[in-house]
Amino acid sequence: MRGVMMLAVSAGAVATITAAVLLLPGDGGPPSARAELPAAVSPAPGDPLTPDEIRRAGDIATDAGPRAHFAAGRAELLYVERDDGKSDEGARRAEAYVYDYGTDTLTVRTVDLARGKVVREVSGTGTQPPPSKREETRAAELILAHPRLGEGMRAAYQRAAGKPLRSTADLWLRGLIYTAPRGDCAEHRCVRLFVRLPDGTFLDTSRVVADLSAKKVHILEW
Repeated sequence: MRGVMMLAVSAGAVATITAAVLLLPGDGGPPSARAELPAAVSPAPGDPLTPDEIRRAGDIATDAGPRAHFAAGRAELLYVERDDGKSDEGARRAEAYVYDYGTDTLTVRTVDLARGKVVREVSGTGTQPPPSKREETRAAELILAHPRLGEGMRAAYQRAAGKPLRSTADLWLRGLIYTAPRGDCAEHRCVRLFVRLPDGTFLDTSRVVADLSAKKVHILEW
């Protein structure tokens, strides 16, 4: 299981190589003279997860919990990464991180990709991995929905870009987890955002915290 990290991270990209056949004009030779596509190579146990494996592991992990919670936005699949455990080095396994905003519980489900099932599940509270991209977007949406903060964000974007803000997709967002010794953010999943505008400046969000568990915004008092 990944350790608790306070800064946002982005998942490493998985590179895939595909072969292609270039057909030139007049290339009418027999099939044996043409290039052939190589057979697909199965990933080795230590290789990064493929996009298909990430998708399958996420589907299996979410199917193992109440689907209604995901549909209602109460639960979120944060990440899927390769299981680096040494219990079975020959297996292709993935760890899926699921957060339940209703109970503020993080669940890590280990998925055996060959067997297509969850083989281990660990849940607990008080652990806050970095926010996912979807959570960063949701935090920005909460700020935009705030009567005063949303108006300020739209006005700042208008000045920087010379055009209205259409959606959070127009913003560069990076988030980090915010925890407090007391209050809602002592237990809730709270995110502080860095918001970069089109002219390269950053919006002043130093006192703004998006509470994803309560679906509201807190303004910190210094």
